[in-house]
Amino acid sequence: MMKLTENCVLIVVDIQEAFRTVIPDFEQIAKRSSIAVKGFQILGLPIIVTEQYPKGLGLTASEINSLLNDDFSFIEKNTFSSYGEPAFVEALQQLHASQVLVCGLETHICVNQTVLDLLNNNYDVHILSDCIASRNEIDKQTGIAKMIKNGANLSTVEMAFFEILKNSKHKNFRDIQKLIK
Repeated sequence: MMKLTENCVLIVVDIQEAFRTVIPDFEQIAKRSSIAVKGFQILGLPIIVTEQYPKGLGLTASEINSLLNDDFSFIEKNTFSSYGEPAFVEALQQLHASQVLVCGLETHICVNQTVLDLLNNNYDVHILSDCIASRNEIDKQTGIAKMIKNGANLSTVEMAFFEILKNSKHKNFRDIQKLIK
């Protein structure tokens, strides 16, 4: 297992408005994920955001969407795995990142399948456990167990930020510290 480096990308999987009423802890997941997005922006690190069939499930949650530039390119998909969408694979390959942090919905479906495909394509995958959810807790826990068994690393937003920073002398330390407090 590797510590996170600045050669990583944040992948936000399908945190969309239609889930707001069916995911019990949606507000918390959207808030924690928005902190991950803000932190990656502060660190100048890339972010990929997918939307599963946005015509039916709506756009990315407002907590996240409001942080992104008007010209941000969301990746629309119909496959459960983000990796099944050619535009996602192309975007990821263009970044030349070896590590990915994943947050999103639902843990046992789209997050799980995306993570497994990333692992099968030799990415070092870190799941932000405070930024994933499913409608049912058993599905979330089973999804996490399967991803870990297959080689994913479990992390949190704060843990990931401090691994990337490495020490308090990092130029963005104070900004990240303010963000998570």
